[in-house]
Amino acid sequence: MKKILPPNHSRDHREQSRQAHSLDGKSPSFTIGIEEEYQTVDPVTRDLRSHLGTGMLAEARLRLEDRVKMEMHQSVVEARTRVCKNIQEAREDLYDLRRQMIQLAQSHGLVLVAGGTHPFADWSSQQISPDPHYARVVEDLQLVARANLIFGLHVHIGVEDRETAVRIMNAMRYFLPHLLALSANSPFWRGMNSGFKSYRSKVFEKVPRTGIPDSFAGYADFEAFVDLLVRTHCLENARQIWWDIRLHPYFNTIEVRICDIPLRAEETLAIAALIQATALQMYLLHERNQDWRQYSRALIMENKWRAERYGLDGKLIDFGKQLEVDERKLIAEYLEFVDEAVNRLDSREAISAITKIIETGTGADRQLKKHEETGDLKAVVDFMAEETRHGLFC
Repeated sequence: MKKILPPNHSRDHREQSRQAHSLDGKSPSFTIGIEEEYQTVDPVTRDLRSHLGTGMLAEARLRLEDRVKMEMHQSVVEARTRVCKNIQEAREDLYDLRRQMIQLAQSHGLVLVAGGTHPFADWSSQQISPDPHYARVVEDLQLVARANLIFGLHVHIGVEDRETAVRIMNAMRYFLPHLLALSANSPFWRGMNSGFKSYRSKVFEKVPRTGIPDSFAGYADFEAFVDLLVRTHCLENARQIWWDIRLHPYFNTIEVRICDIPLRAEETLAIAALIQATALQMYLLHERNQDWRQYSRALIMENKWRAERYGLDGKLIDFGKQLEVDERKLIAEYLEFVDEAVNRLDSREAISAITKIIETGTGADRQLKKHEETGDLKAVVDFMAEETRHGLFC
């Protein structure tokens, strides 16, 4: 799996060193921020239910301020950690957020659930939040926006220099299908077994400017792309680019957006730690005048398809060897590859839950197992709610 090119001695090493560091001459901070999108569920029907009008969001904002916000559908609520210096700080903030959001939902007659899709909710019966921004999105995207009833995990990694961020983003594209396979947690859609481990990804693909991005020659190339779309009225600003990985338009971060929200907080933390370690490992290669070999968007999309469809039970393509390889074996190689970065970040404890996911299955695997045992999608929702609480109220 390791596809590291030898040092390119034809380049001026001093210029590479300058580009590899942020504008103030320091390495990227590799801070971490985590955003989770939760379902608000009726405890009786187990269907999605709007949290607006219950007072939940108003109280959440009083307690958590800008760490919580509404989303386009009224049965979606987003909670986001502060900017965390390390994974240990992120764990404390993430667990506290989930704990408080669960309690807030319960006190307002709702149940908080973590899952990339709801097992049987019908998007056509869900209300859109009363916000001018969302009204514009619906006006632009029409049924595509209304049907986009999905719940994701977004992870921000602090990389202050935009040139360095582009280089790291280009390299990290290769690993996006692996991250999706680990996080897959959306096997059901509108009461049906979709046949996919991450059907959320298929729903989101209908939205423009989503999926795996192309690689960019540098930040100027990226800026030119955005400027062209703005000038031609494709979008108002870079915020309307929703790729699986992107340079955030307002923060100096790389944002990984491909993941379903996992069932358990420990799984979210582990995947966030793996994303952080991947970004650092790519930077370390660059600092040594090396690079991860680039592959086309078309090839990476082949692996994304397999991750969506089969999760950890499928095979991804090792493009260097031009062979199919079991996904669990590739994840083991992936963990070995980022081991140096894990040591530097002191994130081994957090990332150890990846091994548990490999052994016990993803959220999708466990949802499917519960449905096989019970034949009842309401029982699946109850199971998801239990898993959302796991490890938080010991």
